[in-house]
Formats: sequence, C-alpha cells, structure tokens
Amino acid sequence: MEKMELRYLKRLAELYPTIAKASTEIINLQSILNLPKGTEHFITDIHGEYEAFSHVLRNGSGAVKKKINDVFGHTLSHADKKALATLIYYPREKMDLIKKTEPNMEDWYKITLYRLIEVCKQVASKYTRSKVRKALPLDFSYVIEELITEKSEVLDKEAYYNSIVDTIISIGRSEEFIEALCELIQRLVIDRLHVLGDIYDRGPGPHLIMDKLMEYHSLDIQWGNHDVVWMGAAAGQPACIATVIRNSVRYGNLDILEDGYGINLLPLATFALETYKDDPCGIFRTKNSDMVSGRENELNVRMHKAITIIQFKLEGQMINKHPCFGMQERHLMGMINYENGTVELNGKEYKLRDTNFPTVDPKDPYTLTEGEQLVMDRLVTAFQQCEKLQKHMLLLLNKGSLYKVFNNNLLYHGCVPLDENGDFLKVNVYGQTYSGKELYDVLEAYVRMAFFSLDEEEREKGRDIMWFIWSNKNSPLFGKEKMATFERYYIEEEETHAEKKNPYYRLLEQEEIVNKILKEFGLEADDAHIVNGHVPVKQKKGESPVKCSGKLLIIDGGFSKAYQKQTGIAGYTLIYNSYGMMLVAHEPFTSTEDAIIRETDIHSDRIMVKMTPRRMLVGDTDTGRELKERIEELKELLKAYRRGVIIEGR
Repeated sequence: MEKMELRYLKRLAELYPTIAKASTEIINLQSILNLPKGTEHFITDIHGEYEAFSHVLRNGSGAVKKKINDVFGHTLSHADKKALATLIYYPREKMDLIKKTEPNMEDWYKITLYRLIEVCKQVASKYTRSKVRKALPLDFSYVIEELITEKSEVLDKEAYYNSIVDTIISIGRSEEFIEALCELIQRLVIDRLHVLGDIYDRGPGPHLIMDKLMEYHSLDIQWGNHDVVWMGAAAGQPACIATVIRNSVRYGNLDILEDGYGINLLPLATFALETYKDDPCGIFRTKNSDMVSGRENELNVRMHKAITIIQFKLEGQMINKHPCFGMQERHLMGMINYENGTVELNGKEYKLRDTNFPTVDPKDPYTLTEGEQLVMDRLVTAFQQCEKLQKHMLLLLNKGSLYKVFNNNLLYHGCVPLDENGDFLKVNVYGQTYSGKELYDVLEAYVRMAFFSLDEEEREKGRDIMWFIWSNKNSPLFGKEKMATFERYYIEEEETHAEKKNPYYRLLEQEEIVNKILKEFGLEADDAHIVNGHVPVKQKKGESPVKCSGKLLIIDGGFSKAYQKQTGIAGYTLIYNSYGMMLVAHEPFTSTEDAIIRETDIHSDRIMVKMTPRRMLVGDTDTGRELKERIEELKELLKAYRRGVIIEGR
C-alpha cells in the first residue's frame, strides 16, 4: 500500500473508526444508489419577474400537480385537485380566504391534513429517511416523520394516525402544520434547481428573487450577462455601475436600487436636474412613463439622459484602456460631428435624434466633467458598501459559475463563441489567446479575482473583465457583433440597430458542431445535452427550443414581460426526472392574487424531449458516481482493518 493511500485511509478511519461503522456506511450508500433519481428543475432569463418566478418555483413547473394526480387519480374531482394545488403553493394566503367561507373549519382541517399527508408520502418516497429528516421543519419534524412513515409494528394504524391528527386540530396548530406540510412538499418535489442566468434587469424584483434563492435548499447558477454586469457594479467598476443604473431607469425600476438595495441616487438626480433642466430629453422616455406623474417623469428622463451620457463616456475610456478588447469601432462619441448633429457609421452619415451634449467636449469626448466624476465617485462607494447587494453577489459567487457540467448536461447562459467555419473562436484576453472551455475558465477566474484577489492589479483586471463579458462581441455571454445601445437611442434608421449573432446560433442544428462542444467540455456526445438560454425563442413565429434533434435546448422563451410580445409565451423551463427530460412552455402569469383567489395556475404544455429506457436511479447520476467511489474507498478501509494495517478505534 502506497504511503499516500495509507494516509488517506487513516483520515477516512477517523470518520469510520470500526469495521461495523464502515460496513454500515457501505450498506447505506449502496441503498441510496438504488433510489430514483431526484427531479432537476431548469429555469433561465428571469429578468426580475419575481411573481412569475416564485409561482413556477412553488409549482415546480407542474411537478406538484403531477404528484397530486399520481396520488389521487380519479378519487378527487378536478376542482378539489386544483384547490389542493393552490393550497400547496400559497398555504397561508389560501387558508385566510377559506376561513371566510368555510362553515366547518375543523372538518376542513382534517380532510386537508390527510390529503397533504398522502402527497407528502409520495414526494418523500424517492429519498432516504435521513434526507427527508433534514428537510423537515424543526417545529413539526417528529410529528411529520411519524405521519409519513409506515409503522409496521402498529396494529391499528388508522386509530394511531387519527389520534395524531385529532391532537393537532384540538390544540389549535392545524394551520401552522398545514403550512409546514405544504412547504415540505414544495421542497421535496424538486431535488435541485439550476438557474441559467439573467436574474437581473428589466423586471421589478431581482432583489426579491435573490432573497428567495438565498433560502433555496439545492441550487446552482450559471451567470448571465445581466448578472455579470451587476457583479461588476458591486465590485465598483464604473462602466458597469452606469449600465446598471441606465437599465434600471429605462425600465422604470429605480425602486430596485433605492428601496431594494438602499443606494442613494440623489447625487445623480441633483446633477441631472441642474445639467438638463431646459432639455426635454425626448428620446430618453422611460418604459413606465405613462404610469408616473409628470414631475416624476421629468426627473426620470433627465436622470436617464445623464447616466446614459456618463455610460458612453466610461465605455470609451474602457476601450482606450484595453486595446486588446478589440472594440475600437465602438468609439462612437468620437465619431459624432457635434456641429452638424450627425454621426458616421460604416462610411454612412446619420442624423442624431438628440444633439444637446452640454457635458461633452468634442475634442475630448470621453472625459467626465467635474460634476459627472463626483456623481460616479459617490455611486462607486454606494455600490461597494451596500451590504445587501454584496450578500447577493456572494451568493452568485458561491453558487454560481460561467458554466456547469452536471448529470451529463452542459449548462451555460449564452454560447461557445465560434468563427464562420464552426471552429472555436480565438479570443484575446489581456494579451493571451483562449478559446472553447479554456475561454470560459479564464474569464471566470478573472471574475473571482475581482472579489477575492489580494493584488490590486488583478482585482482591477477582474473588474474590467466583467464589462468585457457584458458587452464584447467575443464574450460567451453576449455573443453578438455589437451592443447597439447608442444606435437605438440616437439613430432613427433601424438598419443600425441590428445586432448580428455569433455563428454559434446559426450552426446549432449541425450535429458535428454540438458534438464538438460537448467533447470540449468532457462529455460523451451520444447521451449528453446542452442547455442554455439568453436568446428568446419566438414560438409564435414557429421557432422551436429543441435544436439538433434534442441535443441542444434553448429554454429562454420570454419569462420577461418585455419579451412576451416577441415570443408569444412566458418562458420555457425544463424538468429532468427519473423518467426523462420534459420541456415546459408557460403561458403568461397574471398575478399572485389571481393564483390564490381564482386558483389560476400558469397553463403549461409539456414536451417530452427524452424518455429513458428504464427509470433512472441515483446510481446513474454524478452523485451516484461519487457514492460509488466512496463505497470503493470504504471497502479498501475494511481490507486495511482486516489485514491489521489500520487498527480499529472505538
């Protein structure tokens, strides 16, 4: 036995100091391998739509309804199943409504408790007792375990369970117990949640989504470009901060910054009112301008213009600072003819929709004025010192990454940049060239440096790389020829607004390309899949989220309300359970109030992508492979005990 192996076995012996304990653990692990695979839930491009996200999380993309049907079949009416599902999603709110109309609450409590116990038994059946026990709410853990566990030693089981339920009701704990059961069902119905990016921007509640994710039991996040720009802002990168604020004001979501994160925007507001007081700022109308008062709208459009000009200046500074980013063609503030009010793009001159630039020096268009610099200094400090924002970013860092390989699936938000021939695009990152998986790895390393490196130069490179990831044509999270923000604001002609996608999106149906990407990330092409979001699937135009005969799935179908006119639906999610993979297409979510009062669930159509030839077990998963390795290690420990190489402890 090699010295290193012996040292490892001695460390293992500290956890399992006897033959009996090592043997018991082998038996336990072997039994876990034969349980059904847990259900994975994939969701992407949430874009701040908290209510819809929360509902999809509560119903598990239809998984809760399926469990109710599995348990009750035709023994419950459709109305009763619907009511039970709504109760599981929103237990406290639904009970408050029921109490107003139900004449006999005691009977209702008893019937409901028995129904919930049966559903709970069903969702707990694919887990070990130990795993279920860890998921139980502390206040009711013993009682719930008694109710959902078969008691072979109890002769009159009905009387035994009746006595427990009657006691719960008689001591006035029914509602708390029902709430605990509902939350347990929600937790057990999904074993792991995958969020494939873009939690932030457009919608009003990304901070609420992050709060919810902080409490989630099993989670991984693949960063989207909108998440990374917020990470850059939290790290103090000025161009990212300006972008985050511009996006927020444009979509009428300054409440996210001011109320959600407590970031003081008064310096920007004061500067904007003083600088643009006589400017109507017509092209800077916000998305919610019809819903706010005239005075508030006047402030919003001026703030919108002020931060947009600051953003363009800061982006110009970044382009000058990092020539290796290859973005010189985006030096747009320097291409403006300020006397004529025109800009030249690709050899053609375009008239500007707004020609008032009081803070821009035509000879030095990228330098901030003293007032702009003061605003940015205050904002950088505010973002860096915002405790709640830093906690949310830490969650993204601890649970997130640019990509993940999990259970034979490759998950990422955007694309793997390709050239026109379908080869991995070579991308310059600070003077070194990277492509494929290596590009992902080096970009992620720089992001982490921005937060954790002790070297200030490395931290600065990390901060700046997040702006690169947000907007560069070679970024795997952006994947477009340009970000036409300037053109959309200032130029009427729509030909300038087009953002040509990376060849990746054109080559998705070619099996050799998809297989090459899978192989690059260490996956066998035959059974593996790529799952990504980022680009809304326009279902109403006949687009399908299933690409390359099911090997690649794009599950962004318009969760954000801003996209739903284009897509025709309210997003795709993906369910991967022990029977196979199912895409779920959702219709728009109306409101939480409708879901509770009218019991309106999101109507979801399921599309079977892949059905397994046999029911998948834990032993077929990544967790299973780890458990098998552990079993082999424990078997080696048993041999060491029996040969006397290691002495048993107590």
